[in-house]
Amino acid sequence: MAVTASSSDRFRHLALFYHGHGEYLAGLRGFIRASRARGDAVFAAVPMRKVQLIRREVGEDSAHVTLVDMAELGRNPARIIPALLAYAGKHRGQHVCCIGEPIWPGRTAAEMQEAVRHEALINLAFRGSPVTVLCPYDSAGLPGSVIADAVRTHPAVIKDRQETASAGYLGPPDLPPRCTRALPGAPAHAETLGYHDDLRPVRSFVASRATCAGLTPSRISDLVLAVSELAGNSLRHTDGGGTVQVWPAGGEIICQVADTGQITDPLAGHRARSDELLGGNGLWLVNQVCDLVQARTGQAGTTTRLHMRLRWPSPGRHAPRQAPDP
Repeated sequence: MAVTASSSDRFRHLALFYHGHGEYLAGLRGFIRASRARGDAVFAAVPMRKVQLIRREVGEDSAHVTLVDMAELGRNPARIIPALLAYAGKHRGQHVCCIGEPIWPGRTAAEMQEAVRHEALINLAFRGSPVTVLCPYDSAGLPGSVIADAVRTHPAVIKDRQETASAGYLGPPDLPPRCTRALPGAPAHAETLGYHDDLRPVRSFVASRATCAGLTPSRISDLVLAVSELAGNSLRHTDGGGTVQVWPAGGEIICQVADTGQITDPLAGHRARSDELLGGNGLWLVNQVCDLVQARTGQAGTTTRLHMRLRWPSPGRHAPRQAPDP
């Protein structure tokens, strides 16, 4: 069967489980051509090496499809929903069809975990909207835990060219269990600074540690800005200040900010410039400048972990594959 979007105004979110390039391209070709035939607006975000494949596969129709590199847009998965919301906002009155491949072999465990969270939040962000989102998953190349989570985050799945309702679908606002677990503790070699009323020592602390780690000057400025936003939220919304921890890890520098505040909106940081409570706009900015953001909130407070790469990978190459936590 061809993968198609509904002509109605209802929201659809489908996982396409594929084996090999042939099945991948056949599924996306049918989806794009059917969407274009109906006059739908089409947005596709896939890793760059697949952008060229799609252009060749769909021919002239590719000129009418917005094609972007998911390895760049989705480097931090929290950036994807704002991009889709912006695209849908530019095409009001049309059904919007999106292809999004946020998880591929080569992503780190932390990146995959946040991409799974993103997939669950799509159901909340677009509920009731005239939007269809198709998400390809490499059944042969991805860990079984990722495929299992795709079943939980998508109302329908397509496998062997057959679409079926997902029996394991959780529905919004629920997230797969491993997306809600507390982050593992900082390593013993992490350096720690507490703050209560003055952010100048925080900025100096982060800048000096980032410089020692080898982060470039422009990226140091981004990291200092991000940490300042989070620490500023602590001072505005809590009585106890917070702590900042910094450590290098596997080609990254990681900064973690913890305080006693609560994030009550699951989409905080996943929408641009809104009236979200407890620093939602600050979280949006943090997600724009950091390579990965992991935020966990609970009764004791909120912990936000910021990842910044020390070096960029060569074009067309990805980090070594790491399986996510089970």
